[in-house]
Amino acid sequence: MKIQSLAVIFIIIILPITIILSEYIGNQAKTLHLQTSYDTKLNNATYDALKAFQLNTVNSGTSDLSNSKIRDIEASANTFFNSVASNFNLAGYNQEILSSYVPALVYTMYDGYYIYSNYTNTLDDRNQNQDENGQNLGSDADLLENNPNATYRNEQRLSGLKPYIYYSCRYVRGASDDFVITYSLDNYITIQGVIKGKWVFDSGYLLNDISINSNNSVTYKGVTFNTNETLSEYIWDPEANAIRDVHYKKINGVKYYYETDGSCFTLLNGEKLKMQDTIDLGNSTTAAHQYYQKGKEFTDKVLGSEYNLATLTTSHAVDENGISLADKLGGENIRIFTDNRNQIEEPNSNFNQHRLAVIRYSIEKNLSIAIANYNNYATGPTNFQMPKLKEDEWEKIINNVSIISFLQGLSIGGKIYNGYSIITNNKNEEVVNEDSIYILTNDNIYHRANANDIDNANNPTGVLNIDFERKSYVTTDGIKYVIPKRRKQTNRRK
Repeated sequence: MKIQSLAVIFIIIILPITIILSEYIGNQAKTLHLQTSYDTKLNNATYDALKAFQLNTVNSGTSDLSNSKIRDIEASANTFFNSVASNFNLAGYNQEILSSYVPALVYTMYDGYYIYSNYTNTLDDRNQNQDENGQNLGSDADLLENNPNATYRNEQRLSGLKPYIYYSCRYVRGASDDFVITYSLDNYITIQGVIKGKWVFDSGYLLNDISINSNNSVTYKGVTFNTNETLSEYIWDPEANAIRDVHYKKINGVKYYYETDGSCFTLLNGEKLKMQDTIDLGNSTTAAHQYYQKGKEFTDKVLGSEYNLATLTTSHAVDENGISLADKLGGENIRIFTDNRNQIEEPNSNFNQHRLAVIRYSIEKNLSIAIANYNNYATGPTNFQMPKLKEDEWEKIINNVSIISFLQGLSIGGKIYNGYSIITNNKNEEVVNEDSIYILTNDNIYHRANANDIDNANNPTGVLNIDFERKSYVTTDGIKYVIPKRRKQTNRRK
């Protein structure tokens, strides 16, 4: 056969393969480009939601109260959906379409989390209502179902925040112990249930190496805390029309500021509200001293004879149906607490490992259910499912206040997009870690908590990084801004 004929045959065979391969590679490259682009858009929208939550909490004097927190989270979720719609607008998706591809948003808080997703509203039909004459009016479901002005309807499908879920685990130990421990992002726990046949509701911090001195001061890991400490911050005073440095105390989640004449006031939306009743704020707070003193007392009860939780193991952990959770929380017969009190706060202690396992199991379980149930609401062929998160991603989630967003079902050419984003926040009042603290030394300089030049500092004072965030106040002259603490200088460990 002539070489020209072989060349023709070669071209006839190879050319279609080359075209197909070229088209395939082009589609794969386009798919990869779209996936990267969608990941970036989702990250940006999640960051916008977190920033909105952060700004709302920073500018609210009641941000740690439950109703205020729900308001801030709902505003953050609205920011997320608006940002998603804005980011994906050029891709041909509007907000209404995109909302059907978001099966869940998760807001992890200090001692639990919210899931923003679809749910079916179910009205209570068990209790019966009566009028003043004792006549039966029917259940709550009956009353609302027959009321044309009712906001909710039975079996109505809604989208919003589900009830708050705590980082809790149930423990059954013998015939006399059946209780629940609620964990948090640090070493604060709440115990509720029956221990030694008696009802218990107690909470506090588990702390190491604390001693109470003869002068009533407290020493914690070699550092002594006096009973009194003064708290102050810069605020915008609408009456003085100026920024002032004012002393305050925080009581039940509200900051109370006081004047030199002894009167007190609070700030709400930039308005100065004077207190009618006298509140004895004094000139100092004993919060630090009480924190360690109460921590020692609570730790003594937990590990001592009163609660005897030093013998509690993972084998006692069960779910709501009494089925063992040991295999999901690290294995059998692992002591959750320990008699050695110098190990509780260590990152690798049994307590911390178990605490993190409980938090992860709770989030993973309820989030999987929420995403799986979303298939009952979704229209179209999309099968929503919980993606497998990486270990380093779980590390971020269970150690920080964070937002987890999911976006699934969008076509990106060669496959269906199944993306998620995790954005953490260390500028909040929910939880304090090393990155959240500055240390003010006697030279009036702020340092990082891990700086190497504060080891021998005299009378160091801790300040939260959130106190360096700008706060806004609406006044008759417009919007005013003030920073609670004024940063002098920061140093880092080399």
